[in-house]
Amino acid sequence: MSNITKRALAESLKKLLLKKPLTKITINDLTTDCGISRMAFYYHFKDIYDLVEWTCLEESRKALQGKKTYDTWQEGLLQIFEAVYENKPFIMNAYSSVHREQIENFLFQLTHDLIMGVVEEQAEGTSLAKEQKSFIADFYKYSFVGIMLDWICHGMKSDYTSICENMCITLHGNITNSIQNFTKHDK
Repeated sequence: MSNITKRALAESLKKLLLKKPLTKITINDLTTDCGISRMAFYYHFKDIYDLVEWTCLEESRKALQGKKTYDTWQEGLLQIFEAVYENKPFIMNAYSSVHREQIENFLFQLTHDLIMGVVEEQAEGTSLAKEQKSFIADFYKYSFVGIMLDWICHGMKSDYTSICENMCITLHGNITNSIQNFTKHDK
């Protein structure tokens, strides 16, 4: 039952963001739209930005289901772009608000999870330490998110499929190469 209320609030937030900026949306606006009490809102979220973060994480879970392997990470990356684009008013509004770091943190977490799945798979059977795997994932995460944030800053006007394709071409074989370089360096 609680996820139903959370989803209803997330949908209400998305709907309200089509009409006004995040900074102008109140908890009263959300609860009125959903037909729930303020107490029900506070039972699930501490504030609107907590709802924004939860909504981002829910969208990310849907976008990346089963796409964290070497064979599927490119599809996962494309699905991240698609999820961001499908929620353009929400993302643009949240990103241009005072709390833009929530969108950045959401993208960092989402991208790290995607890449870490690939790194873990490709590093299987090696002596690569957890910290080294995490460093590799972080290195590529910052590149991915930087490009995505640039796309968001420019209003998501460029074709994200070509951006994703260029990222994939640039990265092709590099995670495996990074793993090999670390294992050679450790010997």
